[in-house]
Amino acid sequence: MSMTNPASVDKKPSPEPKGLMEHMVERENMILAYRQVVRNKGAAGIDRMSVEELKPYLAEHWAKIKDSLLKGIYQPQPVRVVFIPKPKGGQRQLGIPTVIDRLIQQALHQVLNPLFDPTFSENSYGFRKGKSAHQALKKAQAYQRSGKRWVVDMDLAKFFDEVNHDVLMSKIAKRVGDKRILRLLAQVSEIGHHE
Repeated sequence: MSMTNPASVDKKPSPEPKGLMEHMVERENMILAYRQVVRNKGAAGIDRMSVEELKPYLAEHWAKIKDSLLKGIYQPQPVRVVFIPKPKGGQRQLGIPTVIDRLIQQALHQVLNPLFDPTFSENSYGFRKGKSAHQALKKAQAYQRSGKRWVVDMDLAKFFDEVNHDVLMSKIAKRVGDKRILRLLAQVSEIGHHE
């Protein structure tokens, strides 16, 4: 599968010598994912495992986890639901995955991002590597200098609760041929959707 020159989000991936799941569980990818999860820290999920407990847990259990991922039978755990106060009142609901599931999600992100990021709008700045709010502000200032006078700032409230997950998964399936990856994404989506 070409990860460097995706032409369109609707094209089927070309055959590859090994599946995307094999790329995801490769040692180098998992080490990068582990480092990112440790760097992010974060609260424990429903299993109460802390980030500090992740390394010894993986030393003992990684072979079994990897095998279940490769067989396409890995089952993500439910998320732990917590409520945090909003700055202007009210509460915001958060779903906290287990540390193991965060590791797998990060590893998955690292193999999927090169497939999808090149297809995104150059004017999309949120949560993208090499893009920042500062760059978005500079772009808006450049538009203003060129004579444009309107700015639309949108925050799609509860987007992931409202997005049609079947449509989203069908779009992803047009780029991702590995059924194990699609099943894993659907499971994560379903858990997050019903938290």
